[in-house]
Amino acid sequence: MSKVALHTLGCKLNFSETSAIGKQFIQNGFSIVNHDNAPDVFVLNTCTVTENAEKECRQIVRRVLRQNPEAFVIVTGCYAQLRSDQIAAIPGVDLVLGSKEKFSLFEFAGDFSKNKLACTFVSPTEELNSSFGFASSSDADSRTRAFFKIQDGCDYKCSFCTIPLARGSSRSMSEQDAVIQFTELVNQGYKEIILTGVNVGDYRKDEDNALYLLLKKLVEIKGDFRIRISSIEPNLLTDEIIELTASNPKMCKHFHIPLQSGSSKILKLMQRRYKANFYSTLITKIVGKISDVGIGVDVITGFPGETDEDFMETYNFIKDLPVAYLHVFTYSERPMTKAIEMDGVVDVAERRRRTNMLRILSEKKKAIFYERNKYKLEEVLFENNQEDGSIKGFTSNYIRVSTSFSEELVNKFVNVELTDFNGNLYDCNIIPNSKILLNDLKTA
Repeated sequence: MSKVALHTLGCKLNFSETSAIGKQFIQNGFSIVNHDNAPDVFVLNTCTVTENAEKECRQIVRRVLRQNPEAFVIVTGCYAQLRSDQIAAIPGVDLVLGSKEKFSLFEFAGDFSKNKLACTFVSPTEELNSSFGFASSSDADSRTRAFFKIQDGCDYKCSFCTIPLARGSSRSMSEQDAVIQFTELVNQGYKEIILTGVNVGDYRKDEDNALYLLLKKLVEIKGDFRIRISSIEPNLLTDEIIELTASNPKMCKHFHIPLQSGSSKILKLMQRRYKANFYSTLITKIVGKISDVGIGVDVITGFPGETDEDFMETYNFIKDLPVAYLHVFTYSERPMTKAIEMDGVVDVAERRRRTNMLRILSEKKKAIFYERNKYKLEEVLFENNQEDGSIKGFTSNYIRVSTSFSEELVNKFVNVELTDFNGNLYDCNIIPNSKILLNDLKTA
């Protein structure tokens, strides 16, 4: 049996698509292995959001080829769509596939024989708009949480972003297909299903409240599962979705809501679709309606035109928000974006200084949020990986939890008491055979 190794860079959407690629290999008689286990084929699904993602792509390809010079190397994804010539120039790369072509990989790979020069198949961006490419977790990976793609592409024109060029315009799976495929994931035994997309809130954007209506149908499906939304734009997180999350236990009490800047001046330069006060009002509303909700925030530092005063406005804005953690990105110039032509370029060292300040703030916010949940009773979905005799999982509100490994805990919802936070995750006490109403019990 031939062996293939798969590696993913970037977002949860990419993970769902890598799993779909892996399913193609399994159906064609391959086994999935780790990249250091001498695979016959290596597939890298790339990201192009930051310059670091592109550098990482090149480094990974070179590392794999050092370990196994005869591996047939395929590079696909957003970086491949936008920079196919750069990837094809990396020695040892055999096949470069664009965003559309990755879903029919075997039509292009031939017999997986090494090539002297890379073959490239990349459709123009406008051709992406007519294809969707179904993708979700499968037996190609070993996750207990499934990533399920319901939307692709983006119609937003953020001045720093190349994703619309790499993935085309916004398009979505039909509600009927979404319900059918979601049900299949539940029947396969997945206990948490994460809805993914480039802009999930834009699901079936020409229909009123389409994402909310889909969620209403999904929570009515029979089974032991919960739903998490991977990320949602603040202007697309509706009152109806918030109310459904507050009232239905199958909805995870967790939102990841991009902010990018706490300065309305910078938000305007970024061509975002809201102002800072709209964002803070939204966060206050969510926290007021959903008990113990966990909220994550994306933020970019060093955008062109961001002065020290603008950055401190962002810092203080986030410091005062009741959020749980930050994903901080240092701005990097991306070709073919409006931002690359803007004045007020911030020195790279200063960008990194600001990034470090916000990452420290993120640790403080996380510690406050975790401490607020100490001794509470939560339901944790434990995963199937074992590390150093422990097993880990997440609560509904995205608190990372660890306890001693037991096979009986794998892929199970387990009621626990959160006990000790060590800076990264919570230790917990298992509450055996419990059918309790969580957080109604007091600690002894």
